[in-house]
Amino acid sequence: MRTFYQFMMTYRGKKHPDDESRLADWMFYEPDFPKHSTSYNEISDYMEAYSPFPDALRVFDEMWQVYEDKK
Repeated sequence: MRTFYQFMMTYRGKKHPDDESRLADWMFYEPDFPKHSTSYNEISDYMEAYSPFPDALRVFDEMWQVYEDKK
């Protein structure tokens, strides 16, 4: 099974960044992000502590739903 981090990496590097790509880029450069996790609670706790921009938690929740739907 693909991790959430692996799923989000497909959103990286857009020429015209949107919230999803900004979150993916931040996750890529964040050294302590739980990259091997498939746990909503673990990633959500990390995001709550280190949210990189104001709407990041909303974007995370939306992207988690897309991730779950693609399993």
